[in-house]
Amino acid sequence: MKLLVLFGGASSEHEVSCLSVASILRNIDRDKYDLYVIGITKKGEWKLLNDIDEDKIERCQWDNNELVNAVIIPDKVSKSIAVFNKDKTDFIKIDCCFPVLHGSGGEDGTIQGLLELAGIPYVGCGVAASANTMDKSITKIVVDTTNVRQAAYALAIKHEYKKDKHKVMKNAMEKLKNFPVFIKPCSSGSSVGVHKAIDMQSLEQSLDEAFNWDNKVLIEEFINGREVEVAVMGNLEPVASIAGEIAPTQEFYTYDAKYKDDSSALYIPARISDKAMKELRENAVTVYTAMGCRGLSRVDFFCTDTEEIIFNEINTIPGFTSISMYPKLFGHGGIAYSELIDKLISLALEEHNG
Repeated sequence: MKLLVLFGGASSEHEVSCLSVASILRNIDRDKYDLYVIGITKKGEWKLLNDIDEDKIERCQWDNNELVNAVIIPDKVSKSIAVFNKDKTDFIKIDCCFPVLHGSGGEDGTIQGLLELAGIPYVGCGVAASANTMDKSITKIVVDTTNVRQAAYALAIKHEYKKDKHKVMKNAMEKLKNFPVFIKPCSSGSSVGVHKAIDMQSLEQSLDEAFNWDNKVLIEEFINGREVEVAVMGNLEPVASIAGEIAPTQEFYTYDAKYKDDSSALYIPARISDKAMKELRENAVTVYTAMGCRGLSRVDFFCTDTEEIIFNEINTIPGFTSISMYPKLFGHGGIAYSELIDKLISLALEEHNG
């Protein structure tokens, strides 16, 4: 099988993608797949890697002048990538694509749309599910239609904030009542631009920073509880892993805590009752299904001291690094990393072929 692996990207999560794809390339069964790996630079250039060096990829040192450009052709008949060699252009038919692109340009439906146009099966959620889950405010609206509880929230819009920031903050706090609150850019992942505000002054500072990342920002109720995550896999009949728990050494699970600092403790399974575990797994599938997800997603919750389950967010291309929860959760259930990759590719082919 000719498998195209995409990574990198012109997003704030470029480095995370490099970490994830390095782990995938170390664990994939090379006897089963004829690999074509394209890295997308921070500038948005597409480069075909002629030598797969996981260590260089992990350090984001893979780009060099020897790499040739290669792109997906949006032609359903050819189902190919075009490789622009010095003397000629080669067209290589692709059987499946594994996009390991976190954040904008990879997790937001854009690359999925290109792959749909090209007629190439791909791992993960489709265009609509990817776009809707990427936007946390849309996710909130959809999850509101289910019986899954989520944190209370207010939505701040950049142009309204610029006109009268104090009115926006006042209206948000009238709805949320109390500090602290969390500020989250609506379409940024991996905790990029996320801040905790304890008063109006820090709320203003946090919003100023968050609007550097997005034009829409969530102001969200603080939930005092364990951070728990569930890995979900499947198409029309998804299955949920057991829940894992994160005990961050930092105040909350920041970008650095996720990818640079491995001191955060992971508990698999989470330190909760069987009843709470059952509810978590059921709620994860409910959210996954409501958002129209396919292939895979990681669904994140809070579990309070009284074991109330509260939805936090969903990630359609979760981290696949050596310390990421998604592969660890299924690994605990007996699915080895390489087998997990095989299953995700099989689900991509199943979804494409109906």
